[in-house]
Amino acid sequence: MAFTPLNTLNAYLEVARRRSFAGAARELGVSPSALSQSVRQLEARLGVTLLTRTSRSVALTDAGQRLLEHAGPAVEQALESLKTVSARPGEVTGRVRLSVPTAAVVLVLARLLPRFIERYPKIEVEVHVEDRFADIVSEGLDAGIRLTEAIERDMVQVRLSGPGRFVVAAAPSYLARRGTPQKPADLLQHDCICVRSTTSGGRFAWELERGKKDWRVPVQGPVTTNDRQLMRVLAKAGVGLLYTFEPLIADELRSGTLCLVLEQYAPLVPGLFLYFPSRAQVSPALRAFVGVARELAEESKAR
Repeated sequence: MAFTPLNTLNAYLEVARRRSFAGAARELGVSPSALSQSVRQLEARLGVTLLTRTSRSVALTDAGQRLLEHAGPAVEQALESLKTVSARPGEVTGRVRLSVPTAAVVLVLARLLPRFIERYPKIEVEVHVEDRFADIVSEGLDAGIRLTEAIERDMVQVRLSGPGRFVVAAAPSYLARRGTPQKPADLLQHDCICVRSTTSGGRFAWELERGKKDWRVPVQGPVTTNDRQLMRVLAKAGVGLLYTFEPLIADELRSGTLCLVLEQYAPLVPGLFLYFPSRAQVSPALRAFVGVARELAEESKAR
């Protein structure tokens, strides 16, 4: 097979990760038409179709997916190696791509990123904030942050936070108007701020438990959203009951703008974890990020 220039392969990988010629072109500093031509040349050289293009979207073929999964880490490592030539001895360079849920922005990244960037100014961090569960391998990402039960077993996991509860909360004004639910079934008679799954498109059933018994309540309400900031704002305004990770509303609970209800039914989860593929060769940039994450987690545990 003819030699494939690294730049051409890297151009394809950028399109494959972003599922967008326009986004990849902006990242690489080239025109979308030039980038499209580069990918077509790669496809012609390999003799396979890597991307399925429409006027609105870009999808990977099976061959394109395999190339992303197998070549992506190696090309990234090669490009990082080129950067280290101009780096001072001991200086770490490169890029870390993360998929994180909105909860992790406030609970983890607000503390972690400033320290990391101060310590490793030559490492670029790209953060995809999304509550859907991303396949970090197929999407060309380095690592993710999620609750541990959502992480595949073959991933390396690094604890970032302690255990926490998922709770139901409401504003005092709502409880004065509609009363306080006493058992999970009572939620069916209340206005609830519903959560739309960005992965399945369906509404989340609220999960509650007590002892060995658990409930999945198909709540209804006047507003359905996937934006957790909007959910909190609406709950504080008395629009309805809120179901959320307790640390996210710690300030509201302290101030009394939100109150817990059904507290005895709140399920406990192990916490947030950083994860990455166990079989992948960890880059110096990701290794540095993991090191700072562990450091902060240890400090939080010692408090």
